[in-house]
Amino acid sequence: MNVHIRKGTSDDYPALLGLIKELAEFEKCPDGVTNSVEKMVAEQHLFDFFVAEVEDKVVGMAIFFYAYYTWVGKSLYLDDLYVQPDFRGQGIGTKLLIEVFRLAQTEGCGRLRWQVLDWNTEAIDFYKKCGADISSEWYNCDFDKEGIQTFLDQKLK
Repeated sequence: MNVHIRKGTSDDYPALLGLIKELAEFEKCPDGVTNSVEKMVAEQHLFDFFVAEVEDKVVGMAIFFYAYYTWVGKSLYLDDLYVQPDFRGQGIGTKLLIEVFRLAQTEGCGRLRWQVLDWNTEAIDFYKKCGADISSEWYNCDFDKEGIQTFLDQKLK
């Protein structure tokens, strides 16, 4: 099987959105995706991505963006790494990660960070095998669009 990893382009947005929806299904949150191709076009300056292709079909993705962490400065945040189930176990995830790591190194990033769900033991094992330091000390603090508005409404009364 010939796998080609490349930087994604706006032409890949439909396939990318399809993979994002597959990932949401896998993460047991199928209704959580509110993104669209149109939104990606409008916000393309905020993210970048690599895709994995097999026979000209996009079968995997690594979506990332630059972040700034006060302790280390410029960093890369890997938001999603996903490979379709039929293509797992063939090194595609590793190849996508290699490209992300190369970019982080080339760009002089002080940190590369991502998250993994606590029940996704297959991914946790993979990341540990890669040498990742997986913290059990930090928790996510998330607000969706509605939560942002609710917070402001409550605090700015």
